[in-house]
Amino acid sequence: MADSYYVNNTAQPNGDHEVHKAGCYWLNQARDTTYLGEFSHCRDAVAAAKRRHWQSNGCATCSPACHTG
Repeated sequence: MADSYYVNNTAQPNGDHEVHKAGCYWLNQARDTTYLGEFSHCRDAVAAAKRRHWQSNGCATCSPACHTG
């Protein structure tokens, strides 16, 4: 089953652009996001985000398997 993923275009203080699943609390707090597409795993969504923002990371809340800390 695929989920919709988005990247926050506003970087976190450490420079990361967070990747979120649709419905994530933190996605709803972001003001400037880009839809990345439908993916069956967050690693593919993060790879897509890195084509836009080289320093991208999975959200610790909705994509913990792809959050590198």
